[in-house]
Amino acid sequence: MRRLLLNILIVLGAFLKLQAQDYNEVKAKLEYSQHKPVKIEKLGHGHYFIDFGKAYFGTVTLKPHVSQKDSIVFHLGEQLSTAQTINRKPKGTIRYQRVMLPELNKGEATKIILPKVIGNTKPQAIALPDSIGVIMPFRYCEIENLKIPIDQLEITQKAVHYKFNDNASFFTSSDTILNQIWDICKHTIKATSFSGYYVDGDRERIPYEADAYINQLSHYAFDNEYSLARRTNEYFISSPTWPTEWILHTAKMFYYDYLYTGNTESISKYYDKLKDKTLIELARTDGLITTDNEKLNKELMTQLGFKKRKKIRDIVDWPMSERDGYEMKAINTVVNSFYYENLQMMSRIAEALDKKEDVLFFKEKANQVKTLINDKLFDQSTGLYIDGEGSSHSSLHANMFPLAFGIIPEARKESVIKFIKSKGKACSVYAAQYLLEGLYKSNEATYAKQLITTTDHDRTWWNMIKTGSTMTLEAWDIKYKPNLDWNHAWGAAPGNIITRNLWGIIPLTPGFENAEIHPQLDNLSFSEIKVPTIKGAITAKFKKSDAHNFTYEVTLPKSMNGQFRIPTGHWKTIKLNGKLINESPKLKLSEGHNIITLKK
Repeated sequence: MRRLLLNILIVLGAFLKLQAQDYNEVKAKLEYSQHKPVKIEKLGHGHYFIDFGKAYFGTVTLKPHVSQKDSIVFHLGEQLSTAQTINRKPKGTIRYQRVMLPELNKGEATKIILPKVIGNTKPQAIALPDSIGVIMPFRYCEIENLKIPIDQLEITQKAVHYKFNDNASFFTSSDTILNQIWDICKHTIKATSFSGYYVDGDRERIPYEADAYINQLSHYAFDNEYSLARRTNEYFISSPTWPTEWILHTAKMFYYDYLYTGNTESISKYYDKLKDKTLIELARTDGLITTDNEKLNKELMTQLGFKKRKKIRDIVDWPMSERDGYEMKAINTVVNSFYYENLQMMSRIAEALDKKEDVLFFKEKANQVKTLINDKLFDQSTGLYIDGEGSSHSSLHANMFPLAFGIIPEARKESVIKFIKSKGKACSVYAAQYLLEGLYKSNEATYAKQLITTTDHDRTWWNMIKTGSTMTLEAWDIKYKPNLDWNHAWGAAPGNIITRNLWGIIPLTPGFENAEIHPQLDNLSFSEIKVPTIKGAITAKFKKSDAHNFTYEVTLPKSMNGQFRIPTGHWKTIKLNGKLINESPKLKLSEGHNIITLKK
């Protein structure tokens, strides 16, 4: 008994030590930034309206140059009800708070102490260090009963966020809407990093795998800081969430950590757990997986990292109203598409770790699942993929996920893409990540860019900007998700899509030893981009002089080679650094400055 108790204490001590190390690492990487008001308006006697320009997670700090021995009321919020009034009763989880200070003392720095919100301080929420205290997302502040002159009060928005290099990336182009969407996505990634993990905004402050995946890819587009993604990924090993497809994001996130950094430490340490997260145990005899499976028992749930939950269930998209009428079946097309993608990811991870037998195993399983999806979940009469085995319904989701994951044979793409284009954005902001990926992979750049930049309805990123938010929303609009928040990074997909798909800048080999640049810039007349990598920044410029002449300039950092994939078109001449090149779909780039000129 003593030995057992001793072992328990040793394990507990080790766990607490790891927790303390993680806590200290998070604390060390969190930093404050101070933001002065961009606008102060007097609304009445002692009543002022203040706009800090952008919403951040934080609080307000004050430094009075004269004292006020009377109470002062502060209102903080994300949303306005009129041009100079904070909405005191916002809908959903849009934040507002009223706080009263009893007095102000000359020269005494004061921080507004905010009350806790029950919804985002539950046990499963990520807790902030005590030194930070309670923070909230806000852009605006109103002050009432201020009896000292406003110019005698220094007022600052004190923001909390993870270490972030604002100069690590930039993007601009001839499309001003596209530029503004890039900006809101970049700010979202910075501002929502306040907890040291990728969380689902302010409503719950809980990491979810699908949210974190989009967050991770967009973070890579804006900064070469990788510890936040890695910490979040490893958090999911023992703290998964309930949706089947969310669990099936885990191996993808670990693989991209490896691809962007070249570091095998995380994939090596958690390799066996990642194999579990493929849900291969849920495969029936033919190879497709289903959560309607007696194998999904307590033992397997524990193996997946769950401590209490009894079952997982398919989600397809969220909220449920964004599923395009998806018919949920035991054998689910979206789930099995993710399963195929996981098997592909695991074969690459196994290859990185030199596990030759596993490479072959996962490749064979992936090919088997791909064949089964194409044989059993495709309707020959319509030329479309159905929602699941036994379904007669074809949703956007059942077709766009197979397209994004490379499951669809070339002969079937025309009918599938035509159907996808007829649907618009009949999906959530989360699923839009995969919709856009699939379109760019299928040379549908014109339509993909149109989906990003359109302004003619409310299912757009422009609508998020128009609502007044400076961070991406949890849904296209509050009418599609009544409890939405205004600070959800899973809405920031264009951040990584612009980098990885529109400009087509990705690591071709792990750690960016080699980069690929495959621009699909559609009708842009010019564009510039700076992409952070673990080796340094890649910069690229594009200019269309006229309808026939196109110039690309790509600068690669030291010790990086590149591959430039020539955009689709009929080119009379192709030149690399002034040298005429025989027509080829790929050009080899070297470190330093490279100039590609194309003439129609």
